[in-house]
Amino acid sequence: MKKLIILLVIIAFVMPNVNAQHLNKLTQQEIDNGWELLFDGESMDSWRGFKKDAVQGWAIEEHGMKALGLPHGEGGDIITKKEYADFDLRLEFKIGEHSNSGIFFHVKEADEYGAVYMTGPEYQLLDDVGFPKSGPLHNSGANYDVHPPIFGQVKTLDEWNTVRIVVKGAHVEHYLNGRKVVEYDMWTDEWYELKNNSKWKNEDSYGKYKDGHIAIQDHGGTCNFRNIKIKQL
Repeated sequence: MKKLIILLVIIAFVMPNVNAQHLNKLTQQEIDNGWELLFDGESMDSWRGFKKDAVQGWAIEEHGMKALGLPHGEGGDIITKKEYADFDLRLEFKIGEHSNSGIFFHVKEADEYGAVYMTGPEYQLLDDVGFPKSGPLHNSGANYDVHPPIFGQVKTLDEWNTVRIVVKGAHVEHYLNGRKVVEYDMWTDEWYELKNNSKWKNEDSYGKYKDGHIAIQDHGGTCNFRNIKIKQL
């Protein structure tokens, strides 16, 4: 029994380090296939604040980059320093209790755009259980306020979820924990009809662009991101 207890203690201390060494890295095959790492676990050099030169209100915790949930004005949304057109983006996230976040694409920083959501469609991230209910258009995996997720389910708090977003031309796919939950084509009659019946109906710039920054939202709650990688298509 004493040997078993010692073994369990050793595993408890050693396993996190073993797992950690595989986080935030690309395999040689991924590198050869054109994948780019957007977070190496040690710095946020691939990111900066929206309309800022640096990142504010984020920290590196649990081998991820974490929005700290600071009051408005002390944190802020972050964007990739590079812009992307067609891509396959993959990452893991862990949402905090009562927290809300999102991933945006084709974001622009022109003077007239005061927020990332004015240009970029949003892959919604949410504590689906603890956050006040506002309907399926706002659940995790949704194209926020436009397309609800189908058969999507975010894991319980303190568990990591996987995200995949594929954008190729007008076609967009959202995956949550390995399951496709949203699929749509931008700039079609159906897309404009849905947009015009959403909160973006007066935002002519929403979904307008064919390239731009990837953005992650700091919505005042906590959310952690790791294993962030992208492949241009």
